[in-house]
Amino acid sequence: MPLRRSSACRHISRIMEFKETYHPEAGEIKNRIVNYWTKRSHEFSDLREREQASETGHAWLTEILRHLPEDRSLNILDVGCGTGMFALMLSELGHHATGIDLTGHMVCHAQDLAKKHHSTAQFFCMDAENPDFPDQTFDVVLTRNLTWTLPHPDQAYRQWFRILKSGGILLNFDADYGHDPCNKDSSALPASHAHRTMAQEMLNECETIKGQLSISQQSRPAWDQALLQEIGYTDISIDTELSSRIYRDCNEFYNPTPMFAICAQRP
Repeated sequence: MPLRRSSACRHISRIMEFKETYHPEAGEIKNRIVNYWTKRSHEFSDLREREQASETGHAWLTEILRHLPEDRSLNILDVGCGTGMFALMLSELGHHATGIDLTGHMVCHAQDLAKKHHSTAQFFCMDAENPDFPDQTFDVVLTRNLTWTLPHPDQAYRQWFRILKSGGILLNFDADYGHDPCNKDSSALPASHAHRTMAQEMLNECETIKGQLSISQQSRPAWDQALLQEIGYTDISIDTELSSRIYRDCNEFYNPTPMFAICAQRP
């Protein structure tokens, strides 16, 4: 059963304590990341709910489905799920979808949306770098706009390999955000766009966080591809045309940073 709101928010503290032990040097930055996304969780939930029902949401679902087998229901993990958009959409199609996020407030919103939409998707507070699942649990691990926020993305990629079944698929939708300032001029974006409605303090905080993450110094997605090969993923493909298919209109969902898609398999 999904964690109740109160237990979900308690569970986040337990996971943060664990990560302090596992990676003491990452504790401060992870707390800072959680605090940043906690402040954004309410408006982020509203934005993602609107996006799910929009043409942009349908375009995202099309992108995901083109990589998945069609002959069966799949066990899918949405890592860094935020307020649960991908898990909610995939559960509607009959897949067993689970979402995890380190920010407790995001998980609370995801659970509320699951209840509102009578979804079977389940959501839990959990660290993407140390997902608490047995080996070879999932047919698919997917994530969107997460790896750029991780202090130890190499560990995350190894853990996702561990929990994928043989033949399982990794889908990572991300961008080279480390080389694209959050606080750049956004006057060309719609007035309702998050980059224009966010306080300058939050934009500056995003830049500060990025500056503390080693992945911000990497050339992506080439760095990701090399690491995935080292770990043992096979059939690795990189698609740098993702944004042209997803963001056809410059609306409130538009991402001004070009995104890429990484698809890889556990042999």
